[in-house]
Amino acid sequence: MSAEVAMTQGGGEARARAFSRFEWMLAGRYLRARRRDAGVSVIAGFSFIGIMLGVAALIIVMSVMNGFRGELLTRILGVNGHVILQPIDTPLTDYDAVAERVSKVSGVTFAAPLIEGQVLASGTSGTGTGALVKGVRGADLRRLTPIASNIKSGSLEGFDESGGVAIGTRMASALGLGVGDMITLVAPEGDSTPMGVVPRVKAYPVSAVFEIGLSEYDAAYVYMPLSEAQLFFNQDGRAQTIEIFVNDPDDVAALQAPIEQAAGRPAYTVTWQKQNQSFFSALEVERNVMFIILTLIVLVAALNIISGLFMLVKDKGRDIAILRTMGATRGAVMRIFLITGASIGVAGTAAGFVLGLLFCLNIENLRQFFSWLSGTTIFDPEFYFLSQLPAEINAVEVVSVVAMALALSFLATLFPSWKASKLDPVEALRYE
Repeated sequence: MSAEVAMTQGGGEARARAFSRFEWMLAGRYLRARRRDAGVSVIAGFSFIGIMLGVAALIIVMSVMNGFRGELLTRILGVNGHVILQPIDTPLTDYDAVAERVSKVSGVTFAAPLIEGQVLASGTSGTGTGALVKGVRGADLRRLTPIASNIKSGSLEGFDESGGVAIGTRMASALGLGVGDMITLVAPEGDSTPMGVVPRVKAYPVSAVFEIGLSEYDAAYVYMPLSEAQLFFNQDGRAQTIEIFVNDPDDVAALQAPIEQAAGRPAYTVTWQKQNQSFFSALEVERNVMFIILTLIVLVAALNIISGLFMLVKDKGRDIAILRTMGATRGAVMRIFLITGASIGVAGTAAGFVLGLLFCLNIENLRQFFSWLSGTTIFDPEFYFLSQLPAEINAVEVVSVVAMALALSFLATLFPSWKASKLDPVEALRYE
């Protein structure tokens, strides 16, 4: 120590360089716990843990929110049209021609005529459940990747001619159905008789069972050949809407006008953003609120650094007096305590970064472990829609969290370090 301090003597002409080995060595000694510095060490330890947990929680929560939104968006847009074209005034009897014209619009992947309606579905178990029947062409159904790529049993080949339906795994389980079994559908709007309107009841064989991964869809969607749906819902020779899928779902607004023009008939369009606006807006609000709340954890930990440094400055008053007497500059004293406080923040941020990434990369295994440990289902698909807990790490957000934690940590050290540098030898001795 004397060799370095000697550099600060000599009438103030020769001074130790900033952030020299001496300053790092002294800051390291202050960070190491000793019996009489137990209080300071405890506060430093809690500050480290607080920053670590705050950074890890921010990374984990933001990644889960990103994964949750991404999975929902991918699956919802994978089975529902990005643009819905609906007829005005006249029934949509020329749906094949309209779908073909719309499919030729640049940016459109394909267009699928659709008939849908609410029904009551029942199976061999004797139980019933509400369902949404979607009448589509077999070729269009096979182009819906979340369904065509996740057929658990049966097949979509020959779907139009089979006269059967495709249902989700959760519906199949609830109704006790498998491929080849008959599912009974009851439509409230049925046939007109002298006694009034009689609900239409018809049984269909189950030709395929799929699992999209969204519990709401797997439990409620029934896909039926378009020709069968036209008969079942009294829509002979017509379609209700045309679902249009595009290459870039985020740019659907720019395609609305070309699609309406290509339709060649009176029609209007609605985008998926408009249909799901409230849902995804709520997700975005929740995500922003969670970020603010968890940032407060890091802020509280940074405030602990301030209190810990003030206690350290008071405890090291005699050391400061000796250093100043030996010729240490105010800047050197400030840098020593700056390094001491910032080291806690940097170490806590680094540990939180590693912990957060490890948690996100193994989040599904951890969910299953904690579910087994607690004996309950954590992240129940019945309430959270998805069958697995997703996590999507966004590099920009992770860098922002790390930068924010480091900035708060450095800012927290400035005032106590400045106060330490302002002590002169006589005032510093009064702290003892």
